[in-house]
Parts: sequence; C-alpha cells; structure tokens
Amino acid sequence: MASGTPVVDIHTHMYPPSYIAMLEKRTAIPLIRKFPQADEPRLILLSSELESLDAALRDAAAKLPGRPLSTHFASLAQKLHFMDTNGINISVISLANPWFDFLDPSEATVVAASVNSEFSEMCAQHAGRLFFFAALPLSAPVDAITAAIAHVQGLKYCRGIILGTSGLGKGLDDPRLLPLFNAVADAKLLVFLHPHYGLPNEVYGPRAEEYGHVLPLALGFPMETTIAVARMYMAGVFDQVPNLRMLLAHSGGTLPFLAGRIESCIVHDGHLVTTGKVPKDRRTIWTVLKEQIYLDAVIYSEVGLQAAIAASGADRLMFGTDHPFFPPIEEDVQGPWDSSSLNVQAINEALGRGSRDAAVVLGVNAIRVLNLRVE
Repeated sequence: MASGTPVVDIHTHMYPPSYIAMLEKRTAIPLIRKFPQADEPRLILLSSELESLDAALRDAAAKLPGRPLSTHFASLAQKLHFMDTNGINISVISLANPWFDFLDPSEATVVAASVNSEFSEMCAQHAGRLFFFAALPLSAPVDAITAAIAHVQGLKYCRGIILGTSGLGKGLDDPRLLPLFNAVADAKLLVFLHPHYGLPNEVYGPRAEEYGHVLPLALGFPMETTIAVARMYMAGVFDQVPNLRMLLAHSGGTLPFLAGRIESCIVHDGHLVTTGKVPKDRRTIWTVLKEQIYLDAVIYSEVGLQAAIAASGADRLMFGTDHPFFPPIEEDVQGPWDSSSLNVQAINEALGRGSRDAAVVLGVNAIRVLNLRVE
C-alpha cells in the first residue's frame, strides 16, 4: 500500500453478541448450532446446507454444515486486530445477512434499534476508526421502518443502510419501497446493497452440494445482485428517486460485464418501451452506473476490477475485504487475509501501485463519499 494512503474497508461485517444469542435459539435458518464433534458453533445461513445439517445431527461422523463461528464474527477486539494486521485505517462495519428480515414484525423494530445502537457504541469506543451501516427492520410496518431510518440518521457514526435484495419480500422494484428509498435519500444515507440468500438451489443442478459453498457464493450471490439492480433500473426506481445513492457489493455482481447485454435486450424486447414500462427517454444503465451507483472493489482480480472501473469509474470504487467471510472456512487466520491482500493486489495491478487512482480506491473515495470524519 502506498505510504500515507488511508485504507478504508467499507465491506466488513460483524454479528454482535445479542444477535448471535438470537440465532442460537432458532429452529429454522438462519441459525447457529453447536456440535459435539466441533470446538466452535456453526453459522448456517444457506438453504443448501439444510441437508448436511440434518445429517450432522444424526451422525457425528458426517460433514458439518455452515462455517465455524470464530471470534472474527463477534469480537470487536478481533475486528481491530484484523484491521491492524491488514493495514486498514478505517472500517465501516455492518451486520451480515440475513439482518432482521426473518423476524416477526412485533420484535423486528426493537431488535433492530438495539443492534444498531450496539454498533454505534462500538464506533464511539474507537472514534475515527469505526463507522457503520445500519440495518432496517424490513418485516415491520412501513411507518416503523421510516421511524427506524430517522433513528439511525441521528446516530453519530452511521453512514448508510445495508439492504438485502428481497426488500420487503417482493424485490427492490416493489413500489411499496419507494417511500423508504425517498426517506433514505432525504436522510443522505447511502444504501449498501448486499446479496441475501443467493439463488434457489435447483439453479446449480444435481450434485451441486459436492462443490461446497463455491456455486452459491461465487455465482449465486453476484447474480442475485445483478438481477435486483436490473429490475430496479427497468422499474424506473433510480429516476423516481434521483438522490438515491447505492453501493453495490462484490463490484456489482456481474452488472459491469452484463450492462451492455441488458441494454441490448431492453431494445430487443420492444414492448417494454412501447407500453411505457421502460420510458423512451430513459437514462441508460451505463449512465445510472456513473451517476447513482458506487461499487466496492471486492472482486479478487485485476480482470474483474477493470470491468468495474470501465463501468463506473475509479472515482466510484471503494476497497473492501468481506471480513470475516473469506478465509479458508476451517482456519482461524490471525495474520494477513487473502480476502484483503487479493483485493489490494487487484487495485495495484489495475491502477498502478502508489498511483493517485489506487489511493482513491483504497480509501480517499470512501472518506469523501461517506464523510468519514469525526466532528
């Protein structure tokens, strides 16, 4: 990393202790389970893991589902240790999926307020090093969600909202979301869009479980983001909420690579324009990418990063690590992580080690866009 360059990690997660305690009590995914054959409890998020969960509960010799819930997931001290060992000056932490979407409306608002306040207190303990993206109680009534937006706007270290692709349950092009998008935009909060549960298991074909997490994480999550944003675009959400700003996880999924194909298919499917579904005077998706969308640089290769730069511009990319989700699953890594070093390497290779553009992606953009200063 260039000397003097501030490094900001805008894609880094935590599960506060209260959230973990809640998952331990659940009987349906998401859940946390302890197994006598393992030292650490296991975090189980994906429906594709249910079969192996059942097998592990019946047979102590069976492969364990999910991933070990190491201290990286819940410990603030471990988060700071990760930052120090990976050369990160500032982190913008966020709750990882599935947030609060699975909660009953009667408890979602209270739990969300508690967890967001917990994050705020963590940031206050390390003022200037930590900020956070809040999570909303999306299963609650709309007026309660609007009140939650006002609440987090008042939290000193909150810089945005982390949002999954299901929204209120029917996608991000659901008209019921428009008042909430307007409220977030009016509050000058960035929306960090992150995949939720991935694509349905059947997409990957028979015997897909033989390949572990590779298919749902490497392919399902990026396509989930691509589909969600394409639907938002065709529904006119970005035009209806022109002040909405979104940061897309994992460099926008496959959006930078497929934006041209999306444009071509809209033209090909002419009735979308003739019926007014997609207005004739629409901005292209390329324009939206350069005006309302930011991309993280969590793509792990120069090739992928070059596509993100071409689509959105180096001034709209921000470094991230996806900590604590991308070490080798069964290893408790304490030193430098591949998820950090590979993304730094991609930035240096694509933009030039020590260059101005590398510096803006590594940290300057995040400081500017998210106002990462303590007044």
